[in-house]
Amino acid sequence: MTRHSETAKLIQFLQVQDRATCPIRQLRASSSINEQLSFSQHLKLFFRLLNTMSSVRRRKAPANPVRNEEEKEKEKKVKARSIKGEKIKRWSCMDSCCWFVGLICSIWWFLLFLYNAMPASFPQYVAEAITGPLPDPPGVKLRKEGLMVKHPVVFVPGIVTGGLELWEGRQCADGLFRKRLWGGTFGELYKRPLCWVEHMSLDNETGLDRPGIRVRPVSGLVAADYFAPGYFVWAVLIANLARIGYEEKSMYMAAYDWRISFQNTEVRDRSLSRIKSNIELMVATNGGKKVVVIPHSMGVLYFLHFMKWVEAPAPMGGGGGSDWCAKHIKAVMNIGGPFLGVPKSVAGLFSIEARDIAVARTFAPGFLEKDVFGLQTLQHLMRMTRTWDSTMSMIPKGGDTIWGSLDWSPDVSYNCSVKKRKNNDTHSAFQNDKESIGFMKNINYGRLISFGKDIAELHSSKLERLDFRGALKGRNLANTSNCDVWTEYHDMGVEGIKAVTDYKAYTADSVLDLLHFVAPKMMKRGDAHFSYGIADDLADEKYKHYKYWSNPLETTLPNAPDMEIYSMYGVGIPTERAYVYKLTPQSECHIPFQIDTSANGGNEDTCLRDGVYSSDGDETVPVLSAGFMCAKGWRGITRFNPSGIRTFIREYDHAPPANLLEGRGTQSGAHVDILGNFALLEDIIRVAAGASGEDLGGDRVHSDIFKWSEKIILDL
Repeated sequence: MTRHSETAKLIQFLQVQDRATCPIRQLRASSSINEQLSFSQHLKLFFRLLNTMSSVRRRKAPANPVRNEEEKEKEKKVKARSIKGEKIKRWSCMDSCCWFVGLICSIWWFLLFLYNAMPASFPQYVAEAITGPLPDPPGVKLRKEGLMVKHPVVFVPGIVTGGLELWEGRQCADGLFRKRLWGGTFGELYKRPLCWVEHMSLDNETGLDRPGIRVRPVSGLVAADYFAPGYFVWAVLIANLARIGYEEKSMYMAAYDWRISFQNTEVRDRSLSRIKSNIELMVATNGGKKVVVIPHSMGVLYFLHFMKWVEAPAPMGGGGGSDWCAKHIKAVMNIGGPFLGVPKSVAGLFSIEARDIAVARTFAPGFLEKDVFGLQTLQHLMRMTRTWDSTMSMIPKGGDTIWGSLDWSPDVSYNCSVKKRKNNDTHSAFQNDKESIGFMKNINYGRLISFGKDIAELHSSKLERLDFRGALKGRNLANTSNCDVWTEYHDMGVEGIKAVTDYKAYTADSVLDLLHFVAPKMMKRGDAHFSYGIADDLADEKYKHYKYWSNPLETTLPNAPDMEIYSMYGVGIPTERAYVYKLTPQSECHIPFQIDTSANGGNEDTCLRDGVYSSDGDETVPVLSAGFMCAKGWRGITRFNPSGIRTFIREYDHAPPANLLEGRGTQSGAHVDILGNFALLEDIIRVAAGASGEDLGGDRVHSDIFKWSEKIILDL
């Protein structure tokens, strides 16, 4: 066979192959041709066949010729743009994030539109359809019973719940005159955070305004009716009082700048004088009826200070005389009062933490400490809050006598089970029985701060501690020239920080020394305005100084035997009582101490979770602080209550909302949400309408406050 004939046969075969849809099938069909070829020709044909098969796979007949032409045009445009140097935008992760955020915002605005478009009664209709008929609000219920407005009412807001507005500021605050810096939408915090921090901070030496800055409390009921849009504080109580006839002439919001010390609110703003004048005016314009005062949270301490100030002679006091309170006040109904302080304040001043922030730092290690969005967040917050003298008013008072020692505390019998207690079994849940002894044996609430879980559980006889009080503050931690913000920790040095951890465990007495060591400037101001001890002799002239007036263990109640004092607070919520700390790794701008969130107990009933020991309370104020004075310190005629003012304890067992439509709940015992608790509102309205503590049924107690109080040895 000639080479020419072989080539002709190969061409014939490839032409057949090119028209085929399946090369393998054509190869089988051309077996007669294959038999006539030599081995080398077979090999050449095989490789040619492979090449043809691959080209067939790549080449597909266009399903739509028009679409094929469009794709070619697109390819030409892409090539042309690439030649010109233009970048072709492709879908990126940022595009996906923006799309997702836009979707969420669109859904939110759509739901908000529906909420505003629907009738006001629609949420109630849905809630009643799910849970059945809702009870009448207390104001409606009591109006049906015939209760009407009688005694004027004075509200005293607590820390952070009152609005603050700008009256004078630096250049960065242009356009913010009389705009809220605290409360409302907090818009300026997001827009210009550094400027906001600068204007919310006070002078670190005086505790008053910084040069060129004036931030003042908002006045009127709007000062603290809502903390933020949709987040009520006093609004629910105000609305229910209005149901029985109250209006602004019979209600007064005693707004003050909650950042500064109590006496300085008078020095700078004349806040105490304005409260005195308004109470006198309300009594005079309401037929001589005495006022019912309703302080909340830190406002409880502020009004305690006021009652001593108003009786004290000028210029330190208001000059009202020893009978002013007896003439003007019917009752003081304290809500969530931290009479003896709160351990939470220690963690806040020591490391700007509480349980929630500590857990957040665990999920995002270093996020809050580092330069995030131009801020070293925790450092800025620490520097700002350490200029607020009011925070020092809530440092635990009474020392180890009240809060416990290294191996003892009065409230150790609290059952920390997270299971919901039944309403008819609240008393037995707190009994120190055999079942609870197992998980209570290693709880040392008296150690407010322990460096390590093992230290928190170790008996004091086995603790090896080095006293930090005389320690020298050594060399600087690191180069702090790059730090965005200075804190007093930068001056402590490695030796100073090590001395703090070597002491290992701190009780209420030694915590004061600790704060003096780590924050001397702050505590120097605090020592001028607050005291935390127990008076030996209340007749001593030194106790006439205003620094003692907010400590119920170093002052006396007014001479007003007809007045009533209530302590009203929530129970049944694990509340921060003591902390397990650890030393954080050194860095340039760090806060060296941090709650050790890895420290947890061994079972679901443990009181130790995320580095925090919990006791009974309202999530902020432990029962021991809120209830002791009315349970024992002021009960009957004592040296702290020489006129025998009647005291009542009203506890509200916490029940979370049954569903989302119930909002923050009508049976909540949480520190702020309790202001929407129907039972509490009803008690307040009844007293404002003329009832006494006996009319309410006297004490209503769910906790072991009386048993715990008896364990505290205090000369009365």
